[in-house]
Parts: sequence; structure tokens; C-alpha cells
Amino acid sequence: MGSTKPLRLIQHKKEALWFYSFISFGYDHVFNPGQYTEDMRDISLEHARLHSRALKVVDVGGGTGFTTLGVVRYVDPENVTLLDQSPHQLDKARKKKALRGIKIMEGDAEDLPFPTDTFDRYVSAGSIEYWPDPQRGIREAYRVLSADGVACMIGPVRPTFWLSRFFADMWMLFPTEEEYIKWFEGAGFKDVELTRIGPKWYRGARRHGLVIGCCVTGIKKQSGDSPLQLGPKAEDVSKPHVNPIFVFFRFLIGTICATYFFLVPIYMWIKDKIVPQGRPI
Repeated sequence: MGSTKPLRLIQHKKEALWFYSFISFGYDHVFNPGQYTEDMRDISLEHARLHSRALKVVDVGGGTGFTTLGVVRYVDPENVTLLDQSPHQLDKARKKKALRGIKIMEGDAEDLPFPTDTFDRYVSAGSIEYWPDPQRGIREAYRVLSADGVACMIGPVRPTFWLSRFFADMWMLFPTEEEYIKWFEGAGFKDVELTRIGPKWYRGARRHGLVIGCCVTGIKKQSGDSPLQLGPKAEDVSKPHVNPIFVFFRFLIGTICATYFFLVPIYMWIKDKIVPQGRPI
């Protein structure tokens, strides 16, 4: 008897688009401090090997530009492209002075509007969880990179605690570490590495999962398209959904489940203050 497939009510582009239209106003000041800190971003970008200001970099699913702010510390803004499907998130990015000079555009992570072998570095943080077909998105990362290019994927990790796992499966995609590696290698990447990250007050705990919990990198060794061939996309956000009421239902329930993961960092922060240092939490 097979296992039940997770609902993942906001692992769809349409629901994600609505979701971010509501939370974009407080994304940098409410979400990031508890889930994706500057320290986590900077540790992850070290693995992207941004060693030259002349590198051409694309930040896919970059939203408000939080990760892009880290990128432009190492790369000239005119060499950086920020792509996201949410116009509300991109409006926030356009208002950041440090991001003046970068190219900002709407686009689909699973169907990138760039020629093959365009960029030296591919960065994506907090985006894969909304991709209906993560293998397709990682295949696109491979395609748009030039030879010896590096992809750096920053994303969630699956909980092991039963209640957290339930809400994770109701909300969006929380991959296992093994799945990340399988997708990267399947797309053609070599030297794939996974680094665990998380807020300092978690003390390395991962049982509740993490909305941002790992950084995965891989190298494209030769130019050209990915050796992996796939069929049609699972979802096209430009096409209207056949049942708007169904979409709204998914969005509403998924957002309620997402609230659980806004509370978990607060719970872990309290435990960090109460439990003596040196003991697991």
C-alpha cells in the first residue's frame, strides 16, 4: 500500500503569487529575522564562490532582494539579474538603494527567459519550495550556467517531528537532503555539496524542519544544455486556473498551515533562553 501524497497547498505558482501579494509588506522585517538571517545568507553565499566583481550572476526567485543584497557585496550590480514571479516582491527590491543598477524582471524559475550558457553563477534562496517540479527548476539552473559555472540553492529541509511534518506537508515542499542531491546530480551537476544552515538559536536542531535549512552547490563542467530531458511543465502560471474557488481554498488553508512555521522560530528562541547552554533543545 503506497504512502499518501502530501497536499502541499502552496507548492503551486498561482497560490504562491497570492501568498506573497499579502506577506511582501513585512517579508524582510517579519519573515527573514526568524527564518533566514544575514549570517545564514552570508555563509551560503561563500559556497557560491563569488570571487570576482565581473561575474554574471542571476538570483532566481529573489523576491525582495534580500539574497541579492549579499550578492552585490561581491559582484558589480550591472552584472546581476534578479528574477521573481511576484511583482509585489520585486517592487520591494526596486526600492533598495544598494540594488540600483541590477536588472530586475518577472519570470518563471522552471522556464528561465535566458539563453543557454548565460551566467557564471546561479543563486536561488527560498524559492524551490514553491516549484511544482523542482527537478525542472534545477535543470534550468544547469542550462543557463556557462561551463565551470556554480549553482547555489538555499532552501528548506524536511521535519522529522510528526506535527511539524504534518504542517510542512500541508503548506509547501520541504525536501530531504537526499532529494536535493538527487535533483542536482540528475540535472548534470558535478561536485554536489550540501551544507546545513539555520538560525543560531536553534543550536543545530532540525527536528521541526527549517524554512531555510541548507545550501546546496554544484558545478557545471561543460557548456550546453542539461543531459536531462523532461516533458511539459506541470503548471503554467500565465494560464487561468479552471476553478478559482478551489485555488482560493488551497491558498487559505495553506496560509493557515504556514502560520505554524512563523511560530516555531519563536518557540525555539524561547527554548534557547531557557535551556542551559551545552544541552540540546
